[in-house]
Amino acid sequence: MNPPEMAGWNLLLRFAPEIGALVGLGVAAWQSTDGPVRWIATIAVPLVAAILWGTFNVLNDPSRSGEAAIEVPGWLRLAIELTILGSGGVAIGMAWGPAAGVAFATAIVFHYATSWSRIHWLLSG
Repeated sequence: MNPPEMAGWNLLLRFAPEIGALVGLGVAAWQSTDGPVRWIATIAVPLVAAILWGTFNVLNDPSRSGEAAIEVPGWLRLAIELTILGSGGVAIGMAWGPAAGVAFATAIVFHYATSWSRIHWLLSG
């Protein structure tokens, strides 16, 4: 099955939650720790999430460069995305309140709802 094309607006819609999740994870790490661990966690948590996001990919994924540093099956890539974005949504809710978390989750659901062909492609690969 060939990878589907993705609209530019949907790629932008995807990029905003990616960055938001990293920011939310960093802020939540800051707020939930004290002392020197606070600084380490604030840097390490979003850094690990970004490394996972950028390293484990499906070859020819239209939402990425098409390249895969470490190639994984589509279901695993989708699980990584949902874990990071979901954790980011929870972190944003913790940091800025439930309304912010719900707004973030709504953007994620909208993105996936409008890129159903990519999800089908990931799960059928």
